[in-house]
Amino acid sequence: MNTPPPFTHLPLTLLPFTGRRYAVVGLGRNGLAAAAELVRLGAEVLAWDDQEAMRAAAIAAGIAVGEPDFATGGFTALVLSPGIPHALPAPHRLAAAARAAGLAVLSDAELLFQAVRARGGRARFAGITGTNGKSTTTALLAHILEAAGMPCAAGGNLGTASLALPELPDSGVYVLEMSSYMLERLATLRFDVATMLNLSPDHLDRHGNMAGYARAKLAIFDRQQAGDTAVIGIDDAPSRAMAETLRGRPARLVTISGESPADLWPEATWLRDASGPIVDLSRAVALPGSHNAQNAAAAVALALALGVKRDALAPAIESFPGLAHRQQLVATIGGIRFINDSKATNADAAARALGCHGRIIWIAGGIAKAGGIAPLAPYFPRIAEALLIGRDAPDFAATLADAGVAHRTLGTLEAAVPAALEAARRLGAGVVLLAPACASFDQFSGFEARGDRFAELARGLDLPPARLQGAA
Repeated sequence: MNTPPPFTHLPLTLLPFTGRRYAVVGLGRNGLAAAAELVRLGAEVLAWDDQEAMRAAAIAAGIAVGEPDFATGGFTALVLSPGIPHALPAPHRLAAAARAAGLAVLSDAELLFQAVRARGGRARFAGITGTNGKSTTTALLAHILEAAGMPCAAGGNLGTASLALPELPDSGVYVLEMSSYMLERLATLRFDVATMLNLSPDHLDRHGNMAGYARAKLAIFDRQQAGDTAVIGIDDAPSRAMAETLRGRPARLVTISGESPADLWPEATWLRDASGPIVDLSRAVALPGSHNAQNAAAAVALALALGVKRDALAPAIESFPGLAHRQQLVATIGGIRFINDSKATNADAAARALGCHGRIIWIAGGIAKAGGIAPLAPYFPRIAEALLIGRDAPDFAATLADAGVAHRTLGTLEAAVPAALEAARRLGAGVVLLAPACASFDQFSGFEARGDRFAELARGLDLPPARLQGAA
């Protein structure tokens, strides 16, 4: 994207955090970037990670490292990486100490907002959350804004850490994917436009129960005012209940659906609103399925609220290239398509992936979420055979056996991918789908590494007379 220089090119007198002291705990992708940017924005930073290698990386980057003493350290706040709990299931010891000292626990998205407003910047903020579809909607909205010539920068839970995003002019838009973990750690950030796409059980260990999870997601609409826009999906009961809560708030409410009438919804292949058709989704090849119709509806609602002209929407949506690890075609071998949906880390996301295809060889497994794959029963008739990997493969096998679904436990992708090609040929399935319905951390560093390995294995298959015919 063509964007102005980052905040770090500002004169010292304009650095927004001069005179403040922050503790940054957790030095992964988000935390290390936040620590570095805080230093460049004038703050004093003391960083910590329980892993020695991460501390060494911070020291190499010129960041002071040490365990913060919140009782005597004179800290402004604790910046805590999203993956580290500050409450449930048990707070990290430094998060507990910070809260005992009365300090705020913040995400770097909050600090980005503070930095922009401290300098008098009026760039707008768009927030996207939901159990599934956040990344696609974030990327799609940024693509629409860029195609319309509007300065924008996208990041947060997707891609670039929030505080490392470049400075935008007053006409610009920060498009932030917001996880429930990040939303718990906001203090002043107000989204000019925000969407909550859908809600299904996820991260319940961090939020206690479904009600706690819903409260965290609802926070994306906190502090909105008249003139702001709240966009919400209504395709599940918890989201519909949230929509009723929002009707009593000052922001304009826009409902969206991937299935049935709403303020924005699909009718046949067309996404439309009360004014008529907007885009023929059959031409948006990177957005298959009803779940992507909902994602497109959300992006359209947000774009319209941000001032994008109606006639600019269809060309932008049709040209959207999609995201890696989300319904990504990685190889076609003898007419059998290998689809990487490694981002399907829970049952609800896997349902959306399964719903895009007919007869499937399904590769699933890893570290299961609450409820396992029992909610996927309506999609079991599509599965010619399931090939199971990872820690919780035995639990998935039991569920599939009870439902009479053919399955094998193969343990690893290295075993499952060649077996999937054989099974697809033997059983007449046109698709091999990686949609694990699980977290990946038992075997991989993240869903990206899992999806990359699947793509590598699929593209490397060399079983005569098959020949790799194409890869995306």
